[in-house]
Amino acid sequence: MTSTMPRNNRRTNLIWFCLGIGLILVLIRTGGLAKGNLLVFPRVKDIAEAFLRLIQEGKTYALISTTLWHVLEALALSVGIGFAIGLAEGFSSGAHAFFQPLMNLIRSLPMIMLVILIMAMLSYKAVPLTAATVVLIPVISEAVYEGCRSIDPELLDVYRLNAGFGWPVVRSVYLPMIAGYVRQAFMNAAGMGLKITVSAEYLVQTRNSLGKAIYSSSYFSEYAEMYAYAFLMVLLVYLISKGPVLLYRVLHRETP
Repeated sequence: MTSTMPRNNRRTNLIWFCLGIGLILVLIRTGGLAKGNLLVFPRVKDIAEAFLRLIQEGKTYALISTTLWHVLEALALSVGIGFAIGLAEGFSSGAHAFFQPLMNLIRSLPMIMLVILIMAMLSYKAVPLTAATVVLIPVISEAVYEGCRSIDPELLDVYRLNAGFGWPVVRSVYLPMIAGYVRQAFMNAAGMGLKITVSAEYLVQTRNSLGKAIYSSSYFSEYAEMYAYAFLMVLLVYLISKGPVLLYRVLHRETP
């Protein structure tokens, strides 16, 4: 019974997810009817045909692999750096005060300004990875910090009295307690990271990337193809954010 209910919930969520994509198509179609512009707001049929064409082309998967690799690298770096900063902030109020100006600066900078600054300092090839990593670090560090602050101080005192502060306390107390915060932050960072990466690829014209492909589509006014790439990005965000959880469930699935 317990194994059937989660499976039904996942099926229901998938249905609602598909309905959500349908809502996007309805909004696009409504925009086309309201503006009377089928070029910018193409028909659903045209978008579906462009999407089916893209997923049948080998070049599309080469574009996805380039962008996806940038996103995964950025997530790995931002999680590592953000986790270290967040733990330091959680352990020490002084560290939190020290890092706050930098974290607030990164959050407040417009993405286009940040990308331009990185373009001026680094080679264009490194811009997508660097931009996404820098933007995502505050997302992860803030989640880790909030998770640390939410831990009951009395629980920490008990572990410190018995074992002293060190890796055992971090492993047994901090990591389990902040896991939920980090998981939610990671899911948010997945979508944000893909958006920033594609935007940076668009600006620096990264070869064989989704950003470059979207630029080419907009340049030649192929808006149906642009929307098709947008739906591909939706699926990629779902894969990145939900993939690790689904893989964990498959690997630890209970045998009947």
